[in-house]
Amino acid sequence: MRILVFHGYLLGGTGSNVYNARLAAALVALGHHVHLLCQERHPDVHAFVDAAGDWEDGSLRVMALREPVRCTVYRPDIGSLLPVYVADRYEGVEARTFADCSDSEVLAYLQANVEAVREVAARVEPQLALANHLVMGPAILARGLSGEVPYAVKVHGSALEYTVKAQPERFLPFAREGLDRARTVLVGSRHTAESLWQTIADPELPRRTRLGPPGVDVELFSPREPAQAALGLRALARRLRAGGARTRAGEDAFARDERAAGEQLTRVDPERDRLVAFVGKLIVSKGADLLLAAWPLVIAREPRARLLVVGFGAYRRTLEELLGALGAGDIARAKEIAQAGRALEDASQPAAPLSYLLSFLHSLEGDELARYVRAAASLYEAVLFTGRLDHDELAEVLPACEAMVVPSTFPEAFGMVAAEAAACGALPVSAAHSGLAEVSAVLAAALPAQTTRMLSFAVDDDAVRALAARVIAWLEAGAQLRQRARSALVATVREHWSWEGVARGVIAAAQGQLEGLQEPGSPAAGQGGDRPGARTFG
Repeated sequence: MRILVFHGYLLGGTGSNVYNARLAAALVALGHHVHLLCQERHPDVHAFVDAAGDWEDGSLRVMALREPVRCTVYRPDIGSLLPVYVADRYEGVEARTFADCSDSEVLAYLQANVEAVREVAARVEPQLALANHLVMGPAILARGLSGEVPYAVKVHGSALEYTVKAQPERFLPFAREGLDRARTVLVGSRHTAESLWQTIADPELPRRTRLGPPGVDVELFSPREPAQAALGLRALARRLRAGGARTRAGEDAFARDERAAGEQLTRVDPERDRLVAFVGKLIVSKGADLLLAAWPLVIAREPRARLLVVGFGAYRRTLEELLGALGAGDIARAKEIAQAGRALEDASQPAAPLSYLLSFLHSLEGDELARYVRAAASLYEAVLFTGRLDHDELAEVLPACEAMVVPSTFPEAFGMVAAEAAACGALPVSAAHSGLAEVSAVLAAALPAQTTRMLSFAVDDDAVRALAARVIAWLEAGAQLRQRARSALVATVREHWSWEGVARGVIAAAQGQLEGLQEPGSPAAGQGGDRPGARTFG
């Protein structure tokens, strides 16, 4: 079957990029021919890509990389501007948020992609299609395919929450246009479905909405024996150090600095240290501030605990400053950072306090404050920022970790990094809201009863202490209980989130075969204090 996929961004790094790369590979493995439109600058590095197409002087040229050709990646000529949902960097273009693009710039981007889709469709005659993101992918397929090819839409969350809901007067019409012609709309969780339905306000949309969470490459993300996990982490550190720096450390929060990442990982002793990871963009809404504040509580109980902060973004410098203030015992400075909140990520934004962090810092007094400051003095050794790591590199890190913390304070469509951590046997400790709570609910059903409460915590004024308590409880659990839980995590991910299953679901969705797809169920219950969106940016 010939399948056209419109993504519009890269094929590595963040969630939707990984989704499209793994989906394309799974579709190819099932015997289909995939035609994927995106802005990937180096398609040849992806083993599933067999040909690459570019527009040169207005003409599409396709070059075969290997035979037979099952997957072709096309890069539409969008000029120098790439609209994105949150601040990011892309090679060769200026990445600017949709909110900061003019109407004429948005329309130019839309039209360039529509023309590319039309040309590819005329050339390959696809039988099915998939549009990613609420804007602009669905509108691009609605216009570019002119109703001649059935398509599904995959809503990832960022476009909905950061763009359409933020500026509905500008972007809601495009979202509705794209969804109107879609056979099926796929969402990662019940939470995202409800947010989508409320935003679009189309009484017919729930009937066409089905669950379509991302998958996990269970061959890539798999558990390892401790000695093998340690070898993998050390080998990755050596490769990164040998790769050389692409920018001076600390100079660019978005750039990948291989040497700096390798040096940070070299500081870890995986046979002695007890590793916990954070993986995500370093932006306010990911809640990394809560995790940094919790870490002195963790190391006060387990001095060998080490936190690996894997990610990049505009808030990295502020997080490092917060770490420095806490490590120096300068709680007053930490309070100032918490009070400024999002303004330190984006100077154009007004101060928006990090209310949960601020509540925790204000609660510290007397002997508890003294104990906290003493423990925080070793934060420099206990917390390591690796910066950006590629997806396959993350698969070398997670098997060496005992836990992953996903402390997002903003709704998440699906807990992909939580599922990948679980596939490696690392306990995912997640905020109890949105798609994260639904992933936790699936995992909890298979875990020993003593560990289910460790999976999630409420995002409220007690979040820092609750987060720390769950990490500590897992690290202090008995070896036999931990092994039972690890085995259950791995088995559950393999049962529920394989990429071949995701690929078959996408095909059924594009064909409109609703009866074979799961409806978004009731919101996950029993996770404790679910308050989705309680602290949007602070």
